[in-house]
Amino acid sequence: MTEYHVLTTQRLTGAVRIFQQDPPKSVAFDSPAIDIMTDLRVIHVASIEPQATIDSANLYMKQRGVRSLFVLNEDHVLQGIITATDILGEKPLRFNQERHVKHHEILVSDIMTSLSKLEAISIDEVRRAKVGHIVASLRDAGRQHTLVIERNDQGDPLICGIFSLTQIEKQLGKNIPITEVAKTFAEIEATLISN
Repeated sequence: MTEYHVLTTQRLTGAVRIFQQDPPKSVAFDSPAIDIMTDLRVIHVASIEPQATIDSANLYMKQRGVRSLFVLNEDHVLQGIITATDILGEKPLRFNQERHVKHHEILVSDIMTSLSKLEAISIDEVRRAKVGHIVASLRDAGRQHTLVIERNDQGDPLICGIFSLTQIEKQLGKNIPITEVAKTFAEIEATLISN
């Protein structure tokens, strides 16, 4: 290691502060949608494996300060998404009642939204959209999050961004009510049974 020299250090004195990011930029419904997208090309992706318990996923979300995690298999291929709402909502209770599994035994894969149920918006569409378009899309889908994809050189889809209703609300400075929408017969049936 002789080719590396020791870096110069400085003694810390006085009032030293920690760098803090600027608060999220305020936006309006007519602002460019790209202004509210979490760009995964520059921000580290928070992910978890499908075999993790939902308790460990919840703890990891709290530690990272996020409300959703990408569920990746051992080859780093997307399997689905799990959100704080999934973990803290009715899904674990329904799973417990159906399968007679203790809460601490429920896995991420048991209640995540699987890849086959996820939808994404093209980055090209996002570049032309306004914040209002994203809000309308989230409301129509009854979802808290939506993904953004781009294509690599081989034409394969890559998740490059995510829109989070929580983040949008912070930047707009107002609450946006969303009602979850049942899209499949099984989801409609589950909704009817739980009511």
